[in-house]
Amino acid sequence: MLPPVMDQDTVLSLFRNSGALLEGHFKLTSGLHSAKYLQSALVLQHPKHAEALGRALADKLRDLHATVVLSPALGGLIIGHEVARGLGVRAIFAERQDGALSLRRGFSLSSTDRVVVIEDVVTTGKSTRETMDVAEQTGAKVVGAGSIIDRSGGHSNLGVPFHPLVMLTVTTHDPAECPMCQAGQPVVKPGSRA
Repeated sequence: MLPPVMDQDTVLSLFRNSGALLEGHFKLTSGLHSAKYLQSALVLQHPKHAEALGRALADKLRDLHATVVLSPALGGLIIGHEVARGLGVRAIFAERQDGALSLRRGFSLSSTDRVVVIEDVVTTGKSTRETMDVAEQTGAKVVGAGSIIDRSGGHSNLGVPFHPLVMLTVTTHDPAECPMCQAGQPVVKPGSRA
């Protein structure tokens, strides 16, 4: 049986059915606050979902002729690996050391590498741009980026072709102007970066 087409409705159904589309008062990795949070790990814990999402994202990126997928740890690890599998290229990741992303564990890139940066969710694009900087510092060429979800509504300008599976417009708030904070609602930080 063929996996379902990974259109926006199908992807969002996977998130809802996995309990990964959360509502409340959340502090995002960007520092902004939101009433909605997408916990991709709850979807990606299921190998069949991770594989199907990775294959669908790889199909959107195939024309970029990447030689490697680079993802930021921790959120981009699983989907990055599955996109690399779909593209038939290697998957590596950058991780934080002393607050900055870097390549570790013997991972390397060269000037001949064509890199696609893969994230699970993009909000402001800051982590994606940081990951792109890691690749560019090695002399590699960043040819594009992708994510399962773009929650910026298309407002993240990454400077390279960017292909999400789902584009959402989710309201975010600066903490100083957050209506949920002003109402005294406790904030939760569910992401991978404290």
